[in-house]
Amino acid sequence: MSANDTSAQPPAQTPPSSPPALAAPAKTGYAQVNGLSLYYEIRGSGAPLVLLHGGLGAIEMMSAMLPALAEKRQVIAVDLQGHARTADIDRPMTYEHMADDIAGLLQHLQIERADIIGYSLGGGVALQTAFRHPQLVRKLVVVSVPARRTGSYDEVLAAMEHVGPGLADMMKQAPMYQLYAKVAPRPQDFPLLLAKTGELIRRDYDWSKEIAALKMPTLLVFADADSIRPSHIVEIYGLLGGGQRDAGWDGAHRPTAQLAILPGTTHYDIIMSPLLATAANAFLDGGAK
Repeated sequence: MSANDTSAQPPAQTPPSSPPALAAPAKTGYAQVNGLSLYYEIRGSGAPLVLLHGGLGAIEMMSAMLPALAEKRQVIAVDLQGHARTADIDRPMTYEHMADDIAGLLQHLQIERADIIGYSLGGGVALQTAFRHPQLVRKLVVVSVPARRTGSYDEVLAAMEHVGPGLADMMKQAPMYQLYAKVAPRPQDFPLLLAKTGELIRRDYDWSKEIAALKMPTLLVFADADSIRPSHIVEIYGLLGGGQRDAGWDGAHRPTAQLAILPGTTHYDIIMSPLLATAANAFLDGGAK
């Protein structure tokens, strides 16, 4: 695939270079939730934090930020439905189903409340977890996710039309396929993952009302050259009370929600930026307003 041929490319959700290798997890396991054997890894200790990768990815997709997060937290990284070590089951791949899986995982681990960080497709899962199971979410970090499908640029939406099983052979040299082939219980299911991912990202949605109703502290993170329109980024922040007025010299009118725009990044490499873990840690460490 040509790097400039957006008509043939899927909307890549893995960085262009391979992520750094991860140290061995302290614990691995499978949680039996909603008919799914959901794979997870745990690193570090402290307050629990669930980490959710992007589409067609795996836990390894988040490896640039995971060590910094695990320095003082218990990071629970997950392979979502049909991705990597979590074999698919006979159900549609939806944000709602995967959010319920995360709720089931927390119950399995006997965790009453956790922070959640989700990137791209995983960010959609993080949002749905907050919508559907707000009592489980202490703080929320959403990385490069539109509030509605049309918040993305037209060329991104056009590229989504091509995601499906027909891309499987073309992607066999890509790092995301090579990892999948190495760790997936059924490597032959990669075309199915492409098919279900394509169906998911082509589904129309508008989560504006649900985002506006969120009560937990939320950090929105975007690239300065994101796949999402800048005007839509500002709109999402506004839904959470941001950008409505001057915060005041003492910050008394600062909204609970926070917004970070990471310089020199795109939707596809934002998770490789060291600034992402820095912003997330600062937000998670800070007290709620």
